[in-house]
Amino acid sequence: MYYEPGVTPHGLPHDPFKSCVVPRPIGWISTVDSQGRHNLAPYSQFQNVTFNPPIVMFSANQNTAGGRKDSVRNAEETGEFVWNMATYALREAVNKSAEELSHGVDEFEHAGLHKLPSRKVKPMRVAGSPIQFECVYLNTLRFPGVPPMGTADVVFGRVVAIHIDDAVIDGQGMLDILKIQPLARMGYYDYTFVDNKFEMVIGGNNTALLAGLEGSPDKALQATR
Repeated sequence: MYYEPGVTPHGLPHDPFKSCVVPRPIGWISTVDSQGRHNLAPYSQFQNVTFNPPIVMFSANQNTAGGRKDSVRNAEETGEFVWNMATYALREAVNKSAEELSHGVDEFEHAGLHKLPSRKVKPMRVAGSPIQFECVYLNTLRFPGVPPMGTADVVFGRVVAIHIDDAVIDGQGMLDILKIQPLARMGYYDYTFVDNKFEMVIGGNNTALLAGLEGSPDKALQATR
């Protein structure tokens, strides 16, 4: 099949676009507004941008009324946000926090979640999530789209603190991803989680390249000296 988005119909019962870009990590973003009200929402357009310094981004479409999401407004107003890793064990809470609620409603409470204080930023962390990144807001790129929801705000933040549950670090000092079971978004109403893995190492003897793929700034620096 072939179609041109927004120009020619795809002819399928459901739009296939989001199902073509899978799986997508979930940006479970917690923020607080200028009045101290907490917000929590999952975004399936989330990714790390670079590792030295560590920078992440999440992309938020508009709500069904065509307004900007609270996560975006809060991050811009306060200059802070937290990423919480979504897991299979927390899937129901993730889904509850995705509901479009009235402004000012605390999604932590709505989803039955407990808050943990952060160390360097004001937004709370999700108790039970095995990994959290405390982030300082950098900037927003806004991409206009078709109303009401098409416009997207892409928010970037620098990671200034990382929390990892000791229980998910294995005997070799590596994250036990199969124990964590990170949740990921598919298309339609579908999700998946990580329950298997395999390793591939790029051939050759380029230690700097391998250090970059590993995401180790210290090793990368040593390899380029």
